[in-house]
Amino acid sequence: MEGPLRNRFVALLNLHRAWRLVWSAAPRWTLYSAVLVIVQGVLPLVSLVLLKQVVDTLGVAIAEPAKGAYMDVALWIGLVGLVAIITVCVGSLSALVNQAQSLVVTDHVANLLHEKSIAVDLGFYEDASFCDTLHLAQQEAPHRPARIVNGVTQTLQNFILLIGIAGLLFTFHWSVGLALFAAVLPSGMMRIVSARQLFGFERDKAETERQAWYYHVVMTSLEFAKDLRLFGLGPIFVERYRELRDKLREGRMTITRRRTLYETMTQIVAIVALYTTLAFMAFFAIQGRMTLGVIVMYFQAYQRAQGALQNLLQGLGYLYEDSLFLKHFYLFVDLPSLVEGSGRLDRLQETATSGLICRNVTFTYPSRNKPALYGIDLEILPSEIVALVGLNGAGKTTLAKLLCRLYDPEQGTISWEGQDLRDTDARVWRRQVSVVSQDVVLFDMTVGENIGAGDVGQMATPEALMSAAARAGADGMIRQLADGLDTKLGVQFGKGQELSVGERQRLALARACYRNSRLLILDEPSSAIDPLGEAEMIRSFRDMLGEGSALIISHRLSTVQLADRIYVIDEGRIVEQGSHAELMSHKGHYRRLYLAQSEHYQT
Repeated sequence: MEGPLRNRFVALLNLHRAWRLVWSAAPRWTLYSAVLVIVQGVLPLVSLVLLKQVVDTLGVAIAEPAKGAYMDVALWIGLVGLVAIITVCVGSLSALVNQAQSLVVTDHVANLLHEKSIAVDLGFYEDASFCDTLHLAQQEAPHRPARIVNGVTQTLQNFILLIGIAGLLFTFHWSVGLALFAAVLPSGMMRIVSARQLFGFERDKAETERQAWYYHVVMTSLEFAKDLRLFGLGPIFVERYRELRDKLREGRMTITRRRTLYETMTQIVAIVALYTTLAFMAFFAIQGRMTLGVIVMYFQAYQRAQGALQNLLQGLGYLYEDSLFLKHFYLFVDLPSLVEGSGRLDRLQETATSGLICRNVTFTYPSRNKPALYGIDLEILPSEIVALVGLNGAGKTTLAKLLCRLYDPEQGTISWEGQDLRDTDARVWRRQVSVVSQDVVLFDMTVGENIGAGDVGQMATPEALMSAAARAGADGMIRQLADGLDTKLGVQFGKGQELSVGERQRLALARACYRNSRLLILDEPSSAIDPLGEAEMIRSFRDMLGEGSALIISHRLSTVQLADRIYVIDEGRIVEQGSHAELMSHKGHYRRLYLAQSEHYQT
C-alpha cells in the first residue's frame, strides 16, 4: 500500500500547489468565483423550499377554494420564477468569471513553462527522460490548471448544495442519506481508478507521443521539406506516424471502454436507488404522513442531492486525475539549475592580464560513460587569437560549450583572470562571450533585430547595427535587401525573406561583433562562406575582434593560420600546440591534416 498511498499524498500536494498557483495568477477572479460558488450552492435550496410552498398552496386552493387563493399561488410561483431568473444570471456571470480566470491562469502557466525552459541547464535537453517530462508538462500544463479551477469551483458548489439538502433529507429518514451515498460512491471510486490508469498510460507512452510528434514536425515544416521530396521519404514517415498513433489510440480506447462499462453499471445502481426511494416516499404519503408539497420537495431534494453527490465525487476524481498529470509540470519547474544562475559573484575583473585558462579540464556528458574531454590545458591571453583544430568528434564543440558555461567541468578549472568561472554567475560570464556556431540560428524577426540580439542591453541604433555589420563584412549584403535592416527574415509570417547559408553566417558574425565581448568563439566561421569571402574575412578578422580574444574552431586550416597559437585536439585530449610554423615542423597531427587538405588545391 505504500506506493498507492504515496501517490495519493503526492496528488494532494500537487492539488494544493495548483490552487496556490491559481490564486497567485488570478486572485481577483478567484475571489469573484468563490462568492458566486456560495450563491450557486444556496439558490437550489431556496428553490426547493419555494416549490414546496407552491404545491402545498395549490393543493389547499384546489381542496378548499377561497377568495384570494389564486393570488397566493401566483405569489409563490412568481418567487420560484424570480429565483430561477437569478440562478440563470448567476450561472452566466459565473461562466464569464471562470472563463476569464481560466485564460489568465493558462497564460500564467505558459509563462512559467517558458521561463523555466530558458533557465534550465542545457544538459537536461540532452537527456531522454527530461524530454519525456518536458513533453508531458507542455502537453498537460496549459489546460490542467484551468480544469482544476473549474473542478474546485464545481466541487465546492456541489458540496455546499449537498450539505444543505442532506440536512433536509435526514429530517425525512436517516436511511435516505445512506441510500444516497451507497448509490453514488461506486461512481466516485471508479473515477479515481480510471484516472490512475490514464495517468500511467500517458506516463509510459510519453516517448511514443514524442516520436509521433517528431514525424509530424518533419512532414509539416520547411526545414525538412526539400529532403522529404528529394529522397521520397514522405510515405515512409506517414506510415510510421500512422502506426504510432494507432497504438496510442488503441491504448486510450481500452481505458475508455473499461471506464464506460463501469460508469454504466454505477448509473444503473443509482437509478435503482432513486426509484426505490420514490416508492418509500409514496408509501409514507399513502399513510397520510406528509403533504403532496413535502413529497415533491423531498423527491426533488433527493434527485438534486444524488446529482450533486455524483458531480462532487466525479469532480474529486477529475481533480485527482488533474493533480496526477500536474506532477510532470512540477517535476519540470522544480528542476535544479546546476549551472544557470549559479555562482556568488555578479561581476568580473575589469582589466584583463592573464585571460582565460583551462587547467586539467575533464568532462563527461550526463548520459554517457566515456569522457568527452580529458585533462585539457589551454590558455587564451588578452587580445590573442587561438585556434582549435581536430577531426570530427574530437571534442572541439564540447570544449566551446564549457568555455561558455553551458556545462561545468567535472574535474579541473576554467578561470578568467584567476577567478574560477563556477564562482561567477553564469549569466554574468555569458554576457562577455559571443558565439557563432556552425549551425547558425536566426530568428524570424528583422535583420536589425537579429543583429541587436547580440546585446539586448545596448540601444540598437541603425548606426551601431551597421557598424557591427561592416566589421563582419555583412553591410553590403544588408544594403542590397529590399528594406535593409527592417527586412524580415523567414517565410512563416508573411513578407519574409530567406537568406543563403553564407549570408546567414555573415549575419551571425555581425551579431557577435555587436556584442563587443571579451571572448569571441567561432565554430567553423567560414564553413558556408565562399573562398573570396573567406580571404576577406581573414584579412579583416583583427578589426572584427577589436580588443577581445578569440577562439577559432575550424576544419579549414587556411583560416587558422592567422591564429597566434593553435591547439590540436584528438579524442578529447590536447596533443599539440604552437604556431602554424612550429606545428608544421613537428610533423605531427597538424602537419598531416594540413597536407591532406592542401593536396586538394594542388594541380
